[in-house]
Amino acid sequence: MIALLCSRWKTARGYGNGNQPMIKQWQFPGGVVMEGHKQVTGISESTLPSELIYPLLQRSDNYAQPIVEPGSRVLKGQIIATPQSPLATPIHAASSGIVKEIEPRIIAHPSGLADNCIIIETDGLDEANPVFPCLDYKLETPEALRNKAAQAGIVGLGGAAFPTAVKLKSNKPIHTLIINGAECEPYISCDASLMQAYAQEIVQGALIMQHILQASCCIIALENRLPIAQQTIQEAARQADIQIATVPAIYPTGGEKQLIAVLTGIKIPAHSLPGDFGLVCQNVGTAYAVYQAICLGIPLTERIITVTGKGVNQAKNIRAKIGTPIKHLIEQCGGYSPDVQRLIMGGSMMGVALSSDDISVIKATNCLVAMTTSELANNQSAMPCIRCGDCASVCPAELLPQQLYWHSRSKQYEQCQDFQLFDCIECGCCDVVCPSHIPLVQSFRAAKGELVIKQKQAAQAKLAKMRYQNQQQRRVKEAQEKQAKAEKRLAAIEKMKAAAAKRKKLI
Repeated sequence: MIALLCSRWKTARGYGNGNQPMIKQWQFPGGVVMEGHKQVTGISESTLPSELIYPLLQRSDNYAQPIVEPGSRVLKGQIIATPQSPLATPIHAASSGIVKEIEPRIIAHPSGLADNCIIIETDGLDEANPVFPCLDYKLETPEALRNKAAQAGIVGLGGAAFPTAVKLKSNKPIHTLIINGAECEPYISCDASLMQAYAQEIVQGALIMQHILQASCCIIALENRLPIAQQTIQEAARQADIQIATVPAIYPTGGEKQLIAVLTGIKIPAHSLPGDFGLVCQNVGTAYAVYQAICLGIPLTERIITVTGKGVNQAKNIRAKIGTPIKHLIEQCGGYSPDVQRLIMGGSMMGVALSSDDISVIKATNCLVAMTTSELANNQSAMPCIRCGDCASVCPAELLPQQLYWHSRSKQYEQCQDFQLFDCIECGCCDVVCPSHIPLVQSFRAAKGELVIKQKQAAQAKLAKMRYQNQQQRRVKEAQEKQAKAEKRLAAIEKMKAAAAKRKKLI
């Protein structure tokens, strides 16, 4: 089917009115049309902060191990922490300076708690490590290019921060690479700005990843309300065998499985991966980072971040060094407006509310939204559920949020699992349409957390039981061995006595 899809893409390169590709597309279940609140600005350069902060927690429970000590000097691009699991990546210093401390700092996490971070006091020199660019990626093996991407610390820059090298290695043949520029979540415009400014580099990064995957088809998808970005990407891809698609600005079209459904008509089951169907999806920012790592030898130390919302005086898309304190970027945007109420990392739908702007930018930071009272006006008090069913009609995962809510509210977490709680992508569509203003996603996140805790406790209890049973088995075995030795010794003594008695009788 994938080969058929690629053939269909390649034979449908004609353009209709407005240079829109005349290509068949499909629809995914649910979704909502939302006001964009987007300001696609040019990319501003951030000034160098006085210190850079690098959390050692990469994603979930995956940590990096520091390989520098307080007092040591580091250079831009130098590895300062190495991954402790395949799902973590190296951390590189984004500028030269002195390692000030390795200590707990507040990190970008829903818990709002502190964790160990490497603190670098910048020296203003921005002195960099030597780089070793690849002159022709086509002469490199896919494995060598994957290793370079891994050493460059590249992760998915759409927000998930999954290691790119892991995603570029599949046990099954990959037919189609999709470059995701469908930035459908409100407020976020960093990818659109990147496509407008660095279209040629994005296309080159896409070709490199296509070479790594040995994929026969490559598609770059972006929203249909971004004419300038579409034009620049089309111009850049004119000489390359890459297809350009514009997709409707329906949230969450930018989700990996939703975008695949729109472009191919293939529905990826909840517990399957796109790679199982011969598909790999990467963000446009990731494609740009791959270009920099392979063609320029530059590791991932910077990224484009949207700083927006009515809570800042001037919305911008900023090229920021990873590790930059958020308050430094807010200053670059003219500071907060007087009625700012909330600061969110990520978009308004799936982002995390921050307790402080001392928190640093991480690889997953694609947007900072400073929201005012007027933007939060719709956050009314929750009222009883009226069972309207609107939440189910917009759920892109085809779940029953109403049932999940009742079971989570009653702490019936096993029933939540029966209703596929962990298939929820936490997109927030149900929250948007709920007439009772019930924080559904908040309930689902809490239920997931409780289930994870229970699963860990069950695993610990199972381990403890297994250890106890092993201990009992060892004790029984030791007792049996001890008894066998005693019986053997007793038999030997009896034998000796019998022999002595026999000799005595002969005498």
